[in-house]
Amino acid sequence: MTENSTIFKKPLEIYTFIDPLCPECWALEPILKKLQMYYCKYFKIRYLIGGKLSCCNEKKSHKDMAQAWERTATKTGMSCDGDIWLENPISTPFAASIAIKAAELQGKQIGIRYLRKLRELLFLDKQNISKEEILIECAESVQGLDLEEFKKDLHSEGAIKTLQFDLKTTKEMGIKLFPTIVVFNDNADDDGLLVTGLYDYDVYVKVLEEMLGETPIASAPVFLEDFLKHYSFVASKEIAVTYDLTIDEVEKEMKKLVLRQIVERVPVKYGTFWRYIGD
Repeated sequence: MTENSTIFKKPLEIYTFIDPLCPECWALEPILKKLQMYYCKYFKIRYLIGGKLSCCNEKKSHKDMAQAWERTATKTGMSCDGDIWLENPISTPFAASIAIKAAELQGKQIGIRYLRKLRELLFLDKQNISKEEILIECAESVQGLDLEEFKKDLHSEGAIKTLQFDLKTTKEMGIKLFPTIVVFNDNADDDGLLVTGLYDYDVYVKVLEEMLGETPIASAPVFLEDFLKHYSFVASKEIAVTYDLTIDEVEKEMKKLVLRQIVERVPVKYGTFWRYIGD
């Protein structure tokens, strides 16, 4: 999870193409967390906003969208509340996409933190992230983000150009489904290796191995408390995937931390999230 690029130039870059309103992209988060914990010394991640965003496809009714989200939540274990499409439907993903890029102008890590918070508001709290007040509320909760700068960048040419670059890259690489990752190595003559959709963790490790040309050496796992402190708000599913635990085993471990006042339980429509409150 910790990175030190001054010591070791990372040989791989993972382009992660997402639709910010796509529940399957949200469900990729546990896999990415596990990859980062064990193999972050080998790669850096870059999030790109995909092209024609499927979540607002006019062919699907709001009822269809709600049912699709509920199915995804049940199948993947990453909660997403489809009732938003019946109670507070989103008209366009454009404003949210610009906001993600506006945050990213302050640094890639701040952009990633903003994307995470935005998806929590959307999938867990049923907030309509096409509204500017919600985008600003999200920014207020992101550590290290300059709020006034963000407000300016929400309407800046810089944020629009960054989004246009993402859309152009998505189109040029022929990405049509989300999530899709493309892994590049540091050999300019090699094509990237493309993986579309959601797969088991071991598939992604094999992709790293193929692009490295050798078997990557896994780092030691960090202590659970350190993991929780680093991410501050995580799903039982994310803990289960990262630490190879069942949901019941996660529950037992987290109950101990609740008693020690390290975390607090946050029930959601499907499953449970945990907020770090230690320190």
